[in-house]
Amino acid sequence: MIIIKNAKEIELMRLAGCAAGSVLELVSKFIQPGVTTREVDEFAAARIKELGGKSAFLGYKGFPCNLCLSVNEEVVHGMGSTRRLQFGDTISVDVGVVLNGFIGDTARTVKVGGCDVLSQKLIDVTERALYEGISRALSGNRVVDISRAIQSYVEMNGFSVVREFVGHGVGRSMHEDPQVPNFVERSGFSPKLKPGMTIAIEPMVNAGQPGVDILKDGWTVVTKDGMPSAHFEHTVLITDKEPEILTCPAKKELQLTEL
Repeated sequence: MIIIKNAKEIELMRLAGCAAGSVLELVSKFIQPGVTTREVDEFAAARIKELGGKSAFLGYKGFPCNLCLSVNEEVVHGMGSTRRLQFGDTISVDVGVVLNGFIGDTARTVKVGGCDVLSQKLIDVTERALYEGISRALSGNRVVDISRAIQSYVEMNGFSVVREFVGHGVGRSMHEDPQVPNFVERSGFSPKLKPGMTIAIEPMVNAGQPGVDILKDGWTVVTKDGMPSAHFEHTVLITDKEPEILTCPAKKELQLTEL
């Protein structure tokens, strides 16, 4: 069932979204060569706590970390560890924050100091694909309009969209209806977008083929061919006008410290 949020719930979603966006901004600045992914996770945990929130991921179906941190060929659901980031790595940072009972969910792929030409193009295309999808998140459109825009842009640029993982509704729960694929499904049915819907649009894009595997840890998703992957995400509100991105950086009422 698709949950339509009322005005009070939407305002709480805005606060949760701003919190998640703020944490992502600070984490992105914190990342540098030599830092371990566990240190990145701990840094994010401290920032989330400052806001009076909690990680939406920690403990979710047994997930052991505060963030999903996926390096290079890791697509999603990577975990913090003793791994030290190296100059030239790319790392996809996925942040989920629970605040006042609602969830903000956002992600981006960050360069560690710098990266090669292929990875830079992959990052640029994936981020642009996210905004191509958001631009179609209009009342009266259908989810498939978002999916088609993302897939078309990605494939036009010579990359591929992951099929096994998709975007989703988000609110009081991490995963609500509807699913928001980054590709056009063959089923034919696609839910209509209506004001008050809040959805996480999140293209996961591979430089090579779309196939993925899951590592023995049961969580980390990697590209089957070992090529790099990128991931960008925003939580978006459907309105009677233009879509509203909820996972924006902090507003004045949100106080965070940059260490």
